Amino acid sequence: GGGGYQRGDNNGNGNGNGGVGKTGDNMGGQKRAEIYTYNSKDMVYSLAWSVRKDKKFRLAAGSFVEEYVNKVEILYLDETKGELGLSQPSLSFQHPFPATKIMFIPETGTGMADLLATGSDYIRIYRIDDTKDANSSVEMKSVLSNSSNSEFCAPLTSFDWNEDDLNKIGTSSIDTTCTIWDIEKEVVDTQLIAHDREVYDIAWGGAGVFASVSADGSVRVFDLRDKEHSTIIYESPHPEVPLVRLGWNKQDPRYMATILMDSSKVIILDIRFPTLPVAELQRHQASVNALAWAPHSSCHICTAGDDNQALIWDLSSMNQPLDGSLDPILAYHAGAEINNLQWSSAQPDWVAIAFANNVQILRV
Repeated sequence: GGGGYQRGDNNGNGNGNGGVGKTGDNMGGQKRAEIYTYNSKDMVYSLAWSVRKDKKFRLAAGSFVEEYVNKVEILYLDETKGELGLSQPSLSFQHPFPATKIMFIPETGTGMADLLATGSDYIRIYRIDDTKDANSSVEMKSVLSNSSNSEFCAPLTSFDWNEDDLNKIGTSSIDTTCTIWDIEKEVVDTQLIAHDREVYDIAWGGAGVFASVSADGSVRVFDLRDKEHSTIIYESPHPEVPLVRLGWNKQDPRYMATILMDSSKVIILDIRFPTLPVAELQRHQASVNALAWAPHSSCHICTAGDDNQALIWDLSSMNQPLDGSLDPILAYHAGAEINNLQWSSAQPDWVAIAFANNVQILRV
């Protein structure tokens, strides 16, 4: 149940907001449902789509419980039954602390190990074996920890797995650093003090280039060939307003998107013109929590937040100045504040959202 779509009508007849409401519950047998929901026992925070071409309808979801023992569940869409859920109990496993982020290895091929990474106190990499129906397993392969003193570690706010160099994972931490790991050797490749305050998110923009956002209010770009320097792409208009999320447009790496803490705006940046946003998306009615660039289109982005909405925007007019008047082309209302969102690269017409105890996948 619950949830409805509103599609904007952008064919220039002045009817910008009058979309068709659309829900996936009453399609009858003729058309596949547009929405599938999984109810977990606990609140869901982190989310990831599988990238492998043979496991397209697989997701990982991490719980958010304020205690040590949390869990990660690996979910599948059973298309014959029309159900999203755990195919076997062994594909739910305990995890220390809530995972701030989860990623499957960003590799479409099927020849490599089937790996899943999570970040909380450390990066953990798990090997999944779900080929045998009856006895699937998830085993921990490695823990990437560089603190010699095991009593203390600075929690990881986020990480990103480099799709151009699968041996690299970059992490961001509240201790102001970003760390680049060599996964095979399980050693730190590079650690640098990236910001003046906590680093909240990190995103790769190529094999040796990454960007990060921080409580110091800046977006910075780093090139591993020149570690002493970084380029400030944007600083929040009010000093010390943290930037909490960063998305780098994979289809057009000139563009990035970021979110200010407790703000309903999404800032779109063009790295060729630092400091001045090319667009501000202003149709959320409460704080924005997550964003995802379309994996298959250079000009679409999805955003979601505490107004229970996931909005999809068409930014193809970015080469003209956008003054904040842009409307989304699709709006979806969930049943509660949306904490996270991921757009599937293996199936670009599916977006996953997490709200309350639910994981929902939506056909867009």
